Amino acid sequence: MRVTMIGSGYVGLVSGACFADFGHDVTCVDKDQTKIDALKQGKIPIYEPGLEALVENNVRAGRLTFTTDLKAGVVGADAVFIAVGTPSRRGDGHADLTYVHAAAEEIAQSLEGFTVIVNKSTVPVGTGDEVARIVKEANPQADFAVVSNPEFLREGAAIDDFKRPDRIVIGGDDARGLEVMREIYRPLYLNKSPIVEMSRRSAELTKYAGNAFLATKISFINEIADLCEKVGGDVQDVARGIGLDNRIGPKFLHAGPGYGGSCFPKDTLALLKTSQDYDAPQRIVEAVVSVNDNRKRAMGRKIINALDGDVRGKTVALLGLTFKPNTDDMRDSPSIAIVQTLQDAGAKVKVYDPQGEEQARLVLQDVEYCSSPYEAVEGADALSIVTEWDEFRALDLRRVLTMLKQPVLVDLRNIYDRDQAESLGYKYVGIGR
Repeated sequence: MRVTMIGSGYVGLVSGACFADFGHDVTCVDKDQTKIDALKQGKIPIYEPGLEALVENNVRAGRLTFTTDLKAGVVGADAVFIAVGTPSRRGDGHADLTYVHAAAEEIAQSLEGFTVIVNKSTVPVGTGDEVARIVKEANPQADFAVVSNPEFLREGAAIDDFKRPDRIVIGGDDARGLEVMREIYRPLYLNKSPIVEMSRRSAELTKYAGNAFLATKISFINEIADLCEKVGGDVQDVARGIGLDNRIGPKFLHAGPGYGGSCFPKDTLALLKTSQDYDAPQRIVEAVVSVNDNRKRAMGRKIINALDGDVRGKTVALLGLTFKPNTDDMRDSPSIAIVQTLQDAGAKVKVYDPQGEEQARLVLQDVEYCSSPYEAVEGADALSIVTEWDEFRALDLRRVLTMLKQPVLVDLRNIYDRDQAESLGYKYVGIGR
């Protein structure tokens, strides 16, 4: 089938490349000429394991192309996916649908024959209705169906998530539109991936509800971690104990410095704004957002306390800046608030991240960027692990100890064993233990 992706960012590029790998003819459209030129040259604007090779293979096979010409991409397409950004709107926190609405209007002017318009972007309830209205108003003769098909991609594991999904959610009531979507996803039948069909509004809400629930698990276990520290428990044991209950499950029960990234912060906020609009308060999600916001600076204070409450004139080495490993995404990363807290207290901060430095430079100033973990540690008064990149899991702790001014290790991801670290002479501070 012929598929067009409007937007060549994270969701559009990953989805487009995977659809092409299924054998579909995919065109990725973006207004950013520089981005399109780079993609044509094989340069990927984001870091995602395996994506560069996937794009290269499908471009070479002739199944994946890139253009700034939206009309050329839309004409003759069986399905046009809207995969543009929906950031939190300044001032009120609602999802900014400017790009979605603009894409809908441009698509409308280029439609020829029956076309399925698919909202892949994360959008509030009712957005599909508005897209349908915009298209109909711009092109009254258009023959189309609007479908919701939310994405559930984890940064760092997006290709596997796309090809082996837990579920595929399709929202709509047009029989022709649903049949096109089934055909597009037909290659996944071999993986027995369930296609869940529902109303368009239910599909829109499913994405927000799913992310809000996962964010709730993170904030829940982080508060349990705080309690463990007070009562002498170990949050990893507690998480294992409750995670073995199949009604709860072990995923997202890893205590740490809080959630960040492109989805949870903006999606929980957008869900709250929608609930306010419909006078249906979401008190639990409100608490989740508050817990997460407070936690990030609390992690900075934890590092300060590990240095006896005073970091003025001292140097702290932070390993990991991105909100999670295997991505270069710095959006709402806990490291931002941690660095700010340390700097506010008078500390000098040295940092290292395997992939995040370029994006970090846009949001973190007055820090010393290093080219390796050991360069960051050299001469520091304390080491803190903020993001659990694999290369941080097997540091030479004996070597690190000789490089630190003080033997302070603040492990915000619990990747090291306390007894082992303390046996080497460290003052070890973990999370919830």
